[in-house]
Amino acid sequence: MPQLLPVPARTHTVTNQVPALEGFNAFADDPLLGAVLRNAGADVSQFPIQALGEFAGLASTHELAYLANRFVPELIGHDRFGQRLDEVRYHPAYHALMKAGCERGVHALAWSPQITAPFPSHAGLVYLWNQVELGTACPMTMTFASVHLMRQAPQLAAVWEPRLTAFAYDPQLAPIEHKRSALVGMAMTEKQGGTDLRAIQTTAACVDGPWHALTGHKWFCSAPMSDGFFTLAKTQEGATCFFAPRVSPDGSRNRILFQRLKDKCGNRSNASSEIEYDGALAHLVGEPGRGISTLIEMAHLTRFDITLSVAGIMRYALRHALHHAQHRQAFGQRLAEHALMKNVLADLSLEWEAATRLAFYLAQLFDGGTRDEVQKDLVRLVTPIAKYWLCKRLTGFVAEAMEVLGGNGFIEEGPLARVYREAPLNGIWEGSGNVMCLDVLRAIGRDPDGFDALVSNLRSQLSADAAAASMLDALPAMVGNGAESHARRLTECLALLMQAALMRAGATPARADAFADSRLARGHGQYGTLRVVPPLI
Repeated sequence: MPQLLPVPARTHTVTNQVPALEGFNAFADDPLLGAVLRNAGADVSQFPIQALGEFAGLASTHELAYLANRFVPELIGHDRFGQRLDEVRYHPAYHALMKAGCERGVHALAWSPQITAPFPSHAGLVYLWNQVELGTACPMTMTFASVHLMRQAPQLAAVWEPRLTAFAYDPQLAPIEHKRSALVGMAMTEKQGGTDLRAIQTTAACVDGPWHALTGHKWFCSAPMSDGFFTLAKTQEGATCFFAPRVSPDGSRNRILFQRLKDKCGNRSNASSEIEYDGALAHLVGEPGRGISTLIEMAHLTRFDITLSVAGIMRYALRHALHHAQHRQAFGQRLAEHALMKNVLADLSLEWEAATRLAFYLAQLFDGGTRDEVQKDLVRLVTPIAKYWLCKRLTGFVAEAMEVLGGNGFIEEGPLARVYREAPLNGIWEGSGNVMCLDVLRAIGRDPDGFDALVSNLRSQLSADAAAASMLDALPAMVGNGAESHARRLTECLALLMQAALMRAGATPARADAFADSRLARGHGQYGTLRVVPPLI
């Protein structure tokens, strides 16, 4: 009779799995964030960046982000009696995240008069929040940007601005006078036009003074449970900017009808909808017929936040790649000890540092642009440069970080799959790549002397770098005849030159040299191809 073998108590023991990355402070453990804030004149004791950093590192925060994206928003069009509701129901995790972000001022700090360096301080919060959850960043960014635009309608601003800048979250649908705080969304594009806002068909008919009745549709309305929306409609003068509150001045629900929610690739915690205006009341903002130029001022601010979002996402992905490589064993040693992996991680680290320095340089320009016309013109040039280039670099960056984690990086329970699906979005929203590059050309045409001054400054800062000199020499031909066809190359060169100058000014010499060699001299290919591997910071 054959002898039975003893049954083991378990089939295997789990070893060599990386411990969860939690219980850290995303501000305190960032080797760069404190320095760029200090360089920008920010006083971190004035705003809750330490608290936000701690929140970003909690296991419970990671769970909230997972749940808010696992259980996506649901459109409730009507009640059981057939009455229109036009509401979106979110998972409680979404509301918990919104409360945490708004109470820390992610949406409002830039407008706080007591803050020493308001835009860099705001930048620090946005950079960290995008390491928490990205869908909730959308309504907070739009609310931040809306304050500047709201001031073009003083009657509205008197009522709305105190609520838009309150460090609070009040999700109830109620007349604005009954709310502690408010959020603002945007509804611009239509089916037939998309980015070409001149093609809008929504019409506006005057009802009473600045109040108009809107009729038409909008193909994308993000954060539809906001308290109001900036939007475009046609008047006799042309495309005009309006503000449509969710609750009409008489206390009734405004005729803003939600048709459906978009089933998006990423950013799934944040509802995006198609809406109809069925005689919806809206208040004129800015001059009739000047709606697109009016909205550009808001777009500069949302694009600014996007550059910070990209830098924050890069930091998030890099942190997870470094953590995995430092704990995972392969072929007899930790991944981080293998020469080729050292090259990959160092290359990713250079990309993140250069992106972060560029984003916070832009924050300083925004601070100066509130007081100085020269700085304001530079903001108009640098904003589309930074948005274009950082967004173009992000998707490949996250994919490389995910590859460091291997198969564990590709599952939805892990930290990077959701971020990978988010990565292309910033390059699409608030102006795609071509739109950004055309904006660069427009900014140069508007202020050619400012462009010449920027190039001169870059030449001075990078005088010892032959590759930079060659790239600078090539710029004039790119802004001459046929400039549009070269606009992407022009924008890329300007971005790389600015990043190289910022690295030369603030990074260690070894890291500045490695960035210039890999990005200017050779043209960067895949990550992990550095000729000389500098230390991590």
